Amino acid sequence: MTIEPKSQIMIFPKIGKFIILFVALAFIVIGIRAYQLYQYVFQENIKTNYILYISENTTFKQISDSLHINDVLITEKAFEWIAKKKNYKTAIKPGRYLFEKGKNTNEVVNMLRAGIQEPIDVTFNNVRFKEDLAGKISKYIQADSASILNLFSDKKKIDDFGFNVENFRVMFIPNTYEFYWTTSADEFAKRMKTEYDNFWTDTRKTKAKVLNLSPNEVIILASIVQSEILKTDELKRVAGLYINRLKYSIPLQADPTIKYAVGDYSIKRVLKKHLEIDSPYNTYKYGGLPPGPIMFPEISAIDAVLNYETHSYLYMCAKEDFSGYHNFAKTLSQHNRNASKYQAALDKNKIWK
Repeated sequence: MTIEPKSQIMIFPKIGKFIILFVALAFIVIGIRAYQLYQYVFQENIKTNYILYISENTTFKQISDSLHINDVLITEKAFEWIAKKKNYKTAIKPGRYLFEKGKNTNEVVNMLRAGIQEPIDVTFNNVRFKEDLAGKISKYIQADSASILNLFSDKKKIDDFGFNVENFRVMFIPNTYEFYWTTSADEFAKRMKTEYDNFWTDTRKTKAKVLNLSPNEVIILASIVQSEILKTDELKRVAGLYINRLKYSIPLQADPTIKYAVGDYSIKRVLKKHLEIDSPYNTYKYGGLPPGPIMFPEISAIDAVLNYETHSYLYMCAKEDFSGYHNFAKTLSQHNRNASKYQAALDKNKIWK
């Protein structure tokens, strides 16, 4: 059987129409998919600001689950697709990452792949003991308190930093510092040494030299000065008093050093039994400065020592009104009168220890 020419003319146009229709539909499907993928890559995909912590050995599923549970992503499929295309599942880096509202998926995955962490402000102040410091710092960075505390007993590392076990604490100057969450204990210590070196400018070193004190000794004295005061406007005056005592080789007789030696800062009344403790931190028994700081003094206290108030006071005693201020005296007899007033106030309020 043969197809007549007329029939041939009718069949091929139909086939041509199907091809054209198929191609058109294919282009439409491809266009829709291309637009979808474009949105996956470049459209905003973060609902709200969110901090994601990624530890060592964290899996991609754990990351995805965390983002899902906290309702962070607008389109989770977009994150999954981009992460797969960029091989993020094999390039996970630990850290603290900010998923910022308005960011697209491509930006987020690039951030995670590159390990671009969001830094964190680490603040520590009002710290007395190294245990307190370790506890505070470990709340900010990945290093735990035990690893930070171990720094203070590692003689080799302490020696490498140029300190000894007793004065190593002077290296940690309270302030606000920017760290990454993944900071280790060793990295924290190295940063503190850098900050210590930066703090001691030529100007500060010159002022310390005029006092005939080393930078470490200035900080040790500042720790005593800060421990003595409740009112910051007395910092420079108290600093001047202790500098006077050092100048005339008079024992500091600082009650806070006794409390430190005893290990009890709750003592309200320093008694004779406390003064008999045999400790290099007992400034009633031993002259000069103790071997190390009795707390981590703040910059304000350190600068108060370097810029002390010039006067002739040699004695101080808490005021009997319990205001937190002190009575200052130039002579022992005047000081004894002030001390009697304070002791009478303690007796009146039944404060015996």
